[in-house]
Amino acid sequence: MPLADTLGRPLRSLRLSVTDRCNLRCRYCMPEEEYVWLPRASILTFEEIARLTRVFTGLGVAKVRLTGGEPLLRHDLPALVALLARNPAIEDLALTTNGMVLAGQAGALKTAGLHRLTVSLDTLRPDRFEAYTRSKRHADVLAGIEAARAAGFSPLKLNTVVVRGYNDDELADLIEFGRGIGAEVRFIEYMDVGGATRWSAEQVVSRREMLETLARRYGSAAPLAGPRDGAAPAERYRLGDGTVCGVIASTTAPFCRACDRSRLTADGTWYLCLYAERGVSLRDPLRAGAPDEELAALIAATWRGRTDRGAEERLRVLDRGALYPAEALRTDPHREMHTRGG
Repeated sequence: MPLADTLGRPLRSLRLSVTDRCNLRCRYCMPEEEYVWLPRASILTFEEIARLTRVFTGLGVAKVRLTGGEPLLRHDLPALVALLARNPAIEDLALTTNGMVLAGQAGALKTAGLHRLTVSLDTLRPDRFEAYTRSKRHADVLAGIEAARAAGFSPLKLNTVVVRGYNDDELADLIEFGRGIGAEVRFIEYMDVGGATRWSAEQVVSRREMLETLARRYGSAAPLAGPRDGAAPAERYRLGDGTVCGVIASTTAPFCRACDRSRLTADGTWYLCLYAERGVSLRDPLRAGAPDEELAALIAATWRGRTDRGAEERLRVLDRGALYPAEALRTDPHREMHTRGG
């Protein structure tokens, strides 16, 4: 019997944050000027990450995604990919990156055994990119995408967080860009999690609005027929011209009751939900010498008691604003999305 929580959700997907550092300051994730970082001594080694991953896969995890912060800032990341790729229980080994330094690493990641790659691309306009991320390196992101294609990552996915008044007029442009390079675009509703300290409901562009906007250009979008992973966050649609895109409606239509994923921070704190207030330290028992069986028992007991439905619960908040003020994030950096792996 698969390991399941109180709602029958299996433990199938693990997001591994390898660093809390990032080289961008995107307004929807890291809008503040200063941050509190995890102590370097607390960061898991590659061997510790690989060992914990083996424990998770022994309990049913089959999908592993490397995240950050920006994961490619972790020195020699292809070496970790190679370690994880040796685990035969991992059916899907993926990575999400902002693409800034991807051009120099795409080939090594592919050679190391990475299966899939997702690149964040919120705008095609360098001026908007600079205003929103405080970086002038938009061209480096595009170069990273091209390097990923050249390395053989196919299909490549592009993630776009849609924010009203920022990039909601670029949906069709991004579809055209993705089609031109053979990548699938996934539009994501702006979420009120972690470091989104300037979030407001008025800035959220809903899935309905996104599809209506695309329909004006391409005709009505039809839900993609055929089998799909019911736990996957993206609903996929076929546009009138045949192009396929995805929409992740985490804010207006959460998928909590099918969610099979959890998150391990770079310092080994395990979170069962993106909105969870507290996590469980796996680093402490690991470094205290706990055998795999003890770690597995801790993970299994914690998952069996899982009741989290954070995004659904947020729907019931009447006066909904940012989840945390900046002061609360400084007291506990684990609340940040660049720590939890978003």
